[in-house]
Amino acid sequence: MAMDIGEIERLIKEGIPGAEVQIEDLRGDGDHYAAYVVAKEFEGLNRVKQHQLVYAALQGKMGTDLHALALQTSVPEN
Repeated sequence: MAMDIGEIERLIKEGIPGAEVQIEDLRGDGDHYAAYVVAKEFEGLNRVKQHQLVYAALQGKMGTDLHALALQTSVPEN
């Protein structure tokens, strides 16, 4: 079962309040997405920890409803 872009964006924004989120459907198949997430919560965290926050926001849907997600995370520029 595929997830739509709006649902992915909503979950991430709810899980990481204030995050800037952009989602791209990489293949047009509803199964392969890229997510670009900018959040102040990422400050001081390495990439693995940043990605873990995003996966936690997805509430267990990664690997089930959501097949593939390429993540790019960063902190806001001052």
